[in-house]
Amino acid sequence: MKRFVPLFACLLLAMSVSGQSGYFRIDDRMMNPAVPSPEKFLGYGIGDQHTRHEKLVEYFRELSRVSDRVKVMTIGRTYENREQIAAIFTSAANHGRLGSIREQHLRSQSTGGDARIPLVIHLGYNVHGNEPSSSEAAMLTAYHLAASQDPETLKWMDQMVILMDPVINPDGRDRHTHWANMHKAFPPVADPLDREHNEVWPGGRFNHYWFDLNRDWFPIVHPESRNRVKFFHQWRPYVQTDHHEMGSSSTFYFDPGKNSSNNPVVPAYLYDSVYPRYGEYFARAMTGLGSMYFTKEAFDKLYPGYGSSYINFYGGAGFLFEQGSSRGHVQETTTIPITFAFTIRNQFTASLTTIRASLAERERLYRLRRNFFAASAEQARKAVVKGYMFGDMNDITRTSAFVDLLLTHEVEVYQNGQGSAFPYYVPAEQPNYIMVRSIFEKDITYTDSLFYDASTWSLIQAYGLPFSELKAPAAKGVRVTESLLNIPKVEGKSDYAYVFPILDYNAHKAIHQLQQAGVIVQTATRPFAADIFGRRREFGYGSISIPVNLQRISPDSLFYVVSRTSAQTGIEIYPVGTGLNLGGIDLGSNYMRTVQVPKAMMLIGTGVAATEAGEIWHLLDQRLGMSITKMDLQVFGRADIGRYNTIILVSGNYDRMVADKLKGWVQSGGTLVTVKGGAEWVIRNGFTREKLTLTDTPKTVIRTDYDHAPELEGAKALGGSIFRVDLDTTNPIGYGYTGRKLSVYKNSATFLAPSASPYGTVAKYTDNPVVGGYYHRNSLDKVKRSAFILVGNEGSGRVIMFADDPNFRGTWYGTNKLFLNALFFGSMITVPSVNY
Repeated sequence: MKRFVPLFACLLLAMSVSGQSGYFRIDDRMMNPAVPSPEKFLGYGIGDQHTRHEKLVEYFRELSRVSDRVKVMTIGRTYENREQIAAIFTSAANHGRLGSIREQHLRSQSTGGDARIPLVIHLGYNVHGNEPSSSEAAMLTAYHLAASQDPETLKWMDQMVILMDPVINPDGRDRHTHWANMHKAFPPVADPLDREHNEVWPGGRFNHYWFDLNRDWFPIVHPESRNRVKFFHQWRPYVQTDHHEMGSSSTFYFDPGKNSSNNPVVPAYLYDSVYPRYGEYFARAMTGLGSMYFTKEAFDKLYPGYGSSYINFYGGAGFLFEQGSSRGHVQETTTIPITFAFTIRNQFTASLTTIRASLAERERLYRLRRNFFAASAEQARKAVVKGYMFGDMNDITRTSAFVDLLLTHEVEVYQNGQGSAFPYYVPAEQPNYIMVRSIFEKDITYTDSLFYDASTWSLIQAYGLPFSELKAPAAKGVRVTESLLNIPKVEGKSDYAYVFPILDYNAHKAIHQLQQAGVIVQTATRPFAADIFGRRREFGYGSISIPVNLQRISPDSLFYVVSRTSAQTGIEIYPVGTGLNLGGIDLGSNYMRTVQVPKAMMLIGTGVAATEAGEIWHLLDQRLGMSITKMDLQVFGRADIGRYNTIILVSGNYDRMVADKLKGWVQSGGTLVTVKGGAEWVIRNGFTREKLTLTDTPKTVIRTDYDHAPELEGAKALGGSIFRVDLDTTNPIGYGYTGRKLSVYKNSATFLAPSASPYGTVAKYTDNPVVGGYYHRNSLDKVKRSAFILVGNEGSGRVIMFADDPNFRGTWYGTNKLFLNALFFGSMITVPSVNY
């Protein structure tokens, strides 16, 4: 029997429609009748249904049209071409001098503000698409700010500039909005098992590529993040909010959080001086509503990439709100049902309370920022490391991407002088030292072993770039304001062959473009040295040769394709006039192997890790321009998989049918690439003779109080750490790496035993593997004994196993090449049989 919403919840729903203003505590008598309420504009009450993104944007545009307190601007567009907007609320007089206010506000940052300048704060909503209450609350907040004539609101308009991002994740929001409205019943069904409350895979939480945008403020991989970070730095607000939802039976969370989970790089008083004070305002507001709430639990501010923590690294206060979710219109909980309108009311109240508290605590915020910059300068002055040299001139693409990242975070970057081994220099002593330290530093001391997310995030390690820590300041060259990408030109047509190394990040993009144009591409499985314009040049393992007379297209057409590919990818491609090399193999050697055109498929669907799959889709789609078939598990049983030569398995729940079908495909010559849980699955299902690491010998169990379980057991987990591996650069998966030592990211309990074959372990953790991040002694012992990449034969095919994700969050440029090598070169790997 369906469990329909009981009488109490029906009354709440009724209040959300017929008694809109009263329920949300909006006094209609104080509202400007020329400004439409959300209910009047949309044609339904807030909380009665979920608002589509375009209707929300239309409402904000209408407010901007009828109210002189509101200006709406487009800050960008999403992958699905939805508009990202930001709204600015202040008085008409302030709007008339908004440019001057912004300039004065930015100039006053280091001096700690100026009461003659309106206080700038930012309200951000709905970064997770299926946490929709906050965007509905954003409309109510916008209506209040645009229409209210009460003295307090007028004071806010005179003395503040309130920035608002009403939907941070438009693509995900619309995915969930459509689902919730499509399955809404009349009367609504509160049963948690009803389809309305259970989205299909991958759900609305993520963006188009199934990434969590609330992790992307720091790595800024996606346009949604780049647009909002740019907007953030245009204003540098003193306060920023980040509104979320959590489990339906939870209440309402607001900061302050756990003191032990604050970031140790950020000056401690930032957390101590502001958060408890704001907590008092939030508590009074929620108590006034009769809403239950909690603080100081569950959520940390360690990672710079959250919407509520990014501002901390620039001397501001970020506030996290987590509301128990109705995940639809009404849902049962362990107490009484929770309605959509109720969740919206709490978020709306928190928004207004943030504004109220910020103006009241203006002097505290000024003092916070002034002290922050002073403390930051003192940290830089006392720091042992005075600057960082970095960059790889053999990989301009990856180096330029890192420079772009630094510039987006407004980090000062300078060119190094001639003769330096590194092209770029970042001094420690600069206004944004705290962010500099976060980007480059790998060793942080933690006071807690429990992490909501990652325990390290060194971006220089993620990009895998060579760098050096300087103990004394270096001379500054020309300040860099944009990355210096090289657009090469193929210097001359060849009648014999073209060659290029695969050192640059875009090498696989170049291979793909050539293959798409019908070009036959070969790779060197041994090094060689060639005469390039009269000079000897070394070409390492995996270097590419394009023979002119082994093509199906004419030499003229080939030259056009090669020139176009070089210009579009930034890869320097060299013409050679002979196959007789100066050293190593010749171009006609049997060690030159034709690169198979990847025909790739990835299994997705219910039970599959959406973020891992999304990382691969994004990598191939956005960085290579290469298509991949995303096959749902529901289709797999009837699909002809013989058309694919490469299949990818990320972590997931796969059944026996999948195992049986894939085994036959691998034995027939296919290449199966597996990541994390996918690697465990193939081992457990007998695809290969490789093994998971043996568990430790059971020890005597010591009784421990139940209350200590979270701390003791959570401490044993890997909180997302960076380790060093030894990479076989002669294996096709290691092609393009110039050194054997490589930093990799690990945040799983997947441990692979080194192969019984001496040739099967492509990468193994070193004896002293720790680069940075938290780890437990037990975990470290397992890491030391395990492999990062294994390759095993199965019939005519092979299985490639990654213990962890080389494409983590689209940030790990340094290990993307491992995965791309598996995709492009995996088919040529045969692990030699060994007699024991």
